[in-house]
Amino acid sequence: MNETVLDVRDLEAGYEPGVPIVRGASITVGKGEIVVVLGPNGAGKSSLIKAIAGLVPITGGTAFLDGKDITAAPAHTMVRLGLAFVPQTENIFPLMSVEDNLKVACGILERREIPGRIEEMYAAFPDLVRQRRTTAGNLSGGQRQMLAVARALIVHPKVLVLDEPSAGLSPKFVSMVFEMLAGIRKSGVTILLVEQNAKAALAIGDRAYVLVEGKDRHEGVASELWNDPVVAELYLGQRPSHASKGGAA
Repeated sequence: MNETVLDVRDLEAGYEPGVPIVRGASITVGKGEIVVVLGPNGAGKSSLIKAIAGLVPITGGTAFLDGKDITAAPAHTMVRLGLAFVPQTENIFPLMSVEDNLKVACGILERREIPGRIEEMYAAFPDLVRQRRTTAGNLSGGQRQMLAVARALIVHPKVLVLDEPSAGLSPKFVSMVFEMLAGIRKSGVTILLVEQNAKAALAIGDRAYVLVEGKDRHEGVASELWNDPVVAELYLGQRPSHASKGGAA
């Protein structure tokens, strides 16, 4: 594996004291990788990445980003530390234009850098160029996700963390989102991804973890996990005989 950028060990986290949702999960993400977190509903996948991003209280274990301890770092400091989080919902400002959404996301950049960085995002996401004056709430679901990811990328993060980026999208836009993520990885950005569409996520991922009851139960090369009949049957909701052909988690 490449140099470790994100190292999470024995993490425990939850919304209420004494009621952990994440129960000793450990994951590592190497530089330039796409790492996917899968598992059944209620496994704690979203809670895990929200805890890493400072949005769910951590009660045990550690999280290190590029060698720096971020276990107790507040959510609002994460972007300066190099971690950008894209939540599943409420990830744009719907009453603002596309361009204003991007400008607001530039808060930690130097003023002279902002115009050029915005143009770089338009170059990376051409669909947004035509919509730059459009109110973000009027974008299609796929375009909203592009804008949400552009807002996260605009500050040069070391790690991009996404929660269910394809949720609620049509098949056309699902394909578009995963092509976008594959392209982002090629640019050198490290990605940690929670995703309900197991087949699509594993197709672009390097490695994957399967989370069950708040604990990492399986880990492996993404393509191998998809073809593992035991994993498919127990955790991805597929029958063993169809493990390599089934649908989403």
